Amino acid sequence: MEQTLPKVIQSIAEKYPEVIAQYSRTKTGDFIPTNYHDFFQRSLDFAGSLLDLGLKRGDRIGLISDDRKEWQQADMGLLAIGAIDTPRGCDASEKDLSYILSFAECETVIAENNSQVKKILNIKDSLPLLKKLIAFDAVDVQENERAASCGVQVFSFDSLCESGHEWRKNNPDVVENELNKGQWDDLATIIFTSGTTGTPKGVMLTHGNFIAQLDELKERIFLNPGEKALCVLPIWHVFQRECEYVIMSQAASVCYSKPIGSILLADFQKINPHLMPAVPRVFEAIYDGVWRKMRKTGGITLAMFKFFVNESILWCKIDRKLRRKTARFESDHLQFWWPVLVLPWILLYPLRLLGKVLVFKKLKAVVGKNFRAGIAGGGAYPAYIDEFFWAVGIEVVEGYGLTETAPVVSVRPIADPIFRTVGTPIRHVEVRVVDDNGLILGRGRKGNIQVRGATVMKGYYKRDDLTQKVMTVDGWFDTGDIGILTVDNEIQLRGRKKDTIVLMGGENIEPIPIEQKLNTSRYIDGSMVLGTNEKGEDQRYLTALIIPNKEEIESYAKENKLPFESYEELVQNEAIRKLLSDQITELVSAKNGFKSFEKISAFDIITKPFEVGVELSAKQDMMRYRIIEIYKDKIAKLYSAK
Repeated sequence: MEQTLPKVIQSIAEKYPEVIAQYSRTKTGDFIPTNYHDFFQRSLDFAGSLLDLGLKRGDRIGLISDDRKEWQQADMGLLAIGAIDTPRGCDASEKDLSYILSFAECETVIAENNSQVKKILNIKDSLPLLKKLIAFDAVDVQENERAASCGVQVFSFDSLCESGHEWRKNNPDVVENELNKGQWDDLATIIFTSGTTGTPKGVMLTHGNFIAQLDELKERIFLNPGEKALCVLPIWHVFQRECEYVIMSQAASVCYSKPIGSILLADFQKINPHLMPAVPRVFEAIYDGVWRKMRKTGGITLAMFKFFVNESILWCKIDRKLRRKTARFESDHLQFWWPVLVLPWILLYPLRLLGKVLVFKKLKAVVGKNFRAGIAGGGAYPAYIDEFFWAVGIEVVEGYGLTETAPVVSVRPIADPIFRTVGTPIRHVEVRVVDDNGLILGRGRKGNIQVRGATVMKGYYKRDDLTQKVMTVDGWFDTGDIGILTVDNEIQLRGRKKDTIVLMGGENIEPIPIEQKLNTSRYIDGSMVLGTNEKGEDQRYLTALIIPNKEEIESYAKENKLPFESYEELVQNEAIRKLLSDQITELVSAKNGFKSFEKISAFDIITKPFEVGVELSAKQDMMRYRIIEIYKDKIAKLYSAK
C-alpha cells in the first residue's frame, strides 16, 4: 500500500491520466469533467503556492467548505507538503468555527465563499494567529478591505494555483520531493466531531488510518476505472471523505450533487451512477417519496404496488432464510426449514418475477440503468427501509464506523450482503463485544462494541484525558455503541450506549428501534423518544416528541372534512391527536415485539421539521441534548401531566 493519500492519487493519475476524476455540477445542472492528470497537477500547483507563501509540514490549515471539486484539489495539495487539514462545512456556526480554528491554532484558513470569509472575519478577535484566508469563490471588496484592516491576507484559490504552477517551473521537483517525504503515521487531519453530545473533540487521523481501509473496501465496494459515484454528503464528515478515497483509489469518478430530492433525481438520470454513498435519511426520503407518489396515484396502481411489494418482501424473507442471508445468532436448523419453506419459495417466485417486470423495473429506472448499490452509513439504517429496497431489487448496503475509526469498521459486501448486519470487520480491524465490566462476551450476546486496529485514531487533539477515557491500555477503542456478533462474525448494531434510557424502575430501553418504528407511519415524519424530564431526571414512563407529516395530515383533514385555518391549529385538533395517538399505540405494541414498559405514555407535537445545525448534526443525527434544551417546556409538560 502507498504511504500517504497524495501518493495513492499520484499512482492513479500516472496509470489513468485521461480517466475522469471529478464531475462538477454547474448552476444550470450540467457536469464539467476533470481528469486525473489535471486533478493531480492542480493539487501540486496549489501545494507549490503554499510553499511559496511559507507554509510547511505540520501546519494546521482550516478548510471550511462543502463538497466540491476544489475541496479535494486543495486538500490533496496541502497534504502533499505534509500540512494538516482541519475541516468543517458551510453550515458551521461562528461559535463552532471560533472554537475549532482557535483550538487547532490555524494560521491559514481555506474558505468556500464570501459568506464563509465574512464569518471568519467576524470572529477574528478569537483567532489571533490567523494571517491568511484562501477562498474558492470571489470575495467582495468590503470583506477584502475588512481583512486588510485586521492584518489578514486574502487569496483566490484559482490565482494561487496559477502562481503555484509558475513557482513549480522555477523550483522543479520541490513539491514532489516534499510529497515523497510523507509517511504512513503522519497526521493528515484533525476532524472535530459534530457535537451531538456537547463540545466537539478534535479527532487526529493519520494517512495510514485512511489508507488501511482501502485494502478491503475496494473488494466490498467495487468500481471499475471511469465508473461513477454520486456524492451528496458533507465532505468534512469522515464517512464521505473515505468514500471519495475508495472511489478515487479505483480510478472511478466522483460526481458532486446535493441531497435535495429534485436535484438528486435529476442527477441520477444525467449521470447514471454506479454507486451512491449517503446517510440513511436520504434513503428514507427516497422511500417516502415512492410511497407518497403511489398513494397520490391510488386505485389499481396503488393496490398492485402494495401487493407486489408485500409478496416480494415475503419471498425475500424465505429466500434469505434458506440461503443464510440474514443475521444468525444460533444454529438455524436449516435441514428442518428447507422441507417446510422450499415449496412456498418456488410458488412465490413467478409472482416476484412479475412484480419485477410490472412494478420494480420502473423504480430501478429512477436511479439509472447502471446503479449497482447505495452505501448507507453515518447513522442507524431502519429495518423497514432495508427490507423495502431488498424486496424491490435496489441494493443498499449498510456500513458502520465512527470518526475515531476513520471511519470504517465494517460494511456489507455488495456481492454477498447479509440482511440486518453491517458485515464482518474489514481487514486490519478487530472487533469484540464486552459487558460493562470489560468482560469479553461470546457471539450472540449483546454488549459494548470495542475496536482495535490500523484505522483507530491517534487520539483527541490536545486532550489526552479524553483519549484515555475511550482507549484501553492494550489499544481497544470503546465505541459507545451497543451490538452483537453473529455466528459468522458479522456485526449487528443495537443502539448507542449514550442514548440508552434508564427508567426509574431500572428498565434499560434503546430509543432508536422505537423511533424507527414510529417513523414508519405515513403520518409521522420524525420522532424522539424520552425517558427523562427537561432536567435530565429519570422518569417512570416513556414520552415522545412527534413531527407529523404535514402533507399527509392536511390530506387526512380534507378527507374527513376537518375545518382548520392553519397547520399549527390543525395538529391540535382532537381528531388529529387521536389519529397520531392511535398510530403510536398500534406501532409500539407487543405484536411488533415491544415490551410493556416500552410503550409511549404521552406525546407532544412539533410542527417544525428538525434542521441540520439546529436539532440535527451534519450527518443528520439527532442532537438529543440540544433537542431537550430547545423543547424543554414541552418536555416539562409531558412529565407534569401525569
